[in-house]
Amino acid sequence: MCFDFRQARTLIALATALAARGAVVVAVDGSGDYRSVQNAVDAAPSHSQRRFVIHIKPGVYKEHIVVPHSKPFLTFEGEDARSTILTGDWYAAMPDRAGKPLGTFRTPTTTIEADDFTALNITFENSAGQTGQAVALAILGDRAIFRNCRFLGWQDTLLAQWGRQYFENAYVEGAVDFIFGGATAFFDHCHIHASGSGYITAASTPRDQPYGFVFSQCRITGALGVKTDLGRPWRDQAAVVFLNTEMGEVVRLPGWSNWGRQEREKTARYAEHNSTGPGANPQARVAWARLLLEPEARAITPKTVLGGRDGWDPLAGTARTRLVIDSRPPRTKMPQGKA
Repeated sequence: MCFDFRQARTLIALATALAARGAVVVAVDGSGDYRSVQNAVDAAPSHSQRRFVIHIKPGVYKEHIVVPHSKPFLTFEGEDARSTILTGDWYAAMPDRAGKPLGTFRTPTTTIEADDFTALNITFENSAGQTGQAVALAILGDRAIFRNCRFLGWQDTLLAQWGRQYFENAYVEGAVDFIFGGATAFFDHCHIHASGSGYITAASTPRDQPYGFVFSQCRITGALGVKTDLGRPWRDQAAVVFLNTEMGEVVRLPGWSNWGRQEREKTARYAEHNSTGPGANPQARVAWARLLLEPEARAITPKTVLGGRDGWDPLAGTARTRLVIDSRPPRTKMPQGKA
């Protein structure tokens, strides 16, 4: 029998969470400590250096949740992602109380501003549908881990905006720019599903950041008749890499779009290595995307991508030090509109 290392890591993470000092239970039926996830977040200790677990029982939680910067080391722990759903339906064109459109960056169902956040077995959803930009999850904290989670939406599903994130065995669904932002994020053994024609990624990676979005040993599928590009550059230095990824026929053979800005072909950092399946065709890819050599691809690991100056190990969820980075943007500041 083959030993499943990824499953073992998940079990270790669960055991670590359960051994934490604090834990509360959220249940929509009133059988827990709280009915609302936000109420549990509000009750969690501030500025803690110990992990605090919020166990979320199966149910549909329709609320808008913010984990503020003052609440690090929180864990959202579900029992099963398909039955533990954090959902909302705000979308960019929806009018606010003053009658003005909300805009993309006021739509997230869940916003993570704190560092060292972990989620296990949770679905993050924006159910607004084909209404334009509507974010399920926005991440503005550093060292975030998501295991066995689902991210559901249509346009702009997952905003990985700042910091470093590790996604393992995740399912991400959308149609247009549904994984976007300026963070460094590693997607390990994830399933990416295009439910409508568009673009998988819209990275806005800063110029001095070596990595943006990395997809390793992932799978790309799509709804019947759908066609998608692997990405288009939200900002000039957008960085996206696909390693050892199985690509269904949903992927357009050119692979990448310049977003109508030819000058970005000189600056965008797009690359692949060892893509397989009918959507993988190196000869048909745009000339300005790279095909990595084996030594280059082998060097791109969770450790090299996410380690940083603090030596963060996302597989273990530990770091040598906890750096305070003065150059980070204000936690409440979202990016400007996409162009």
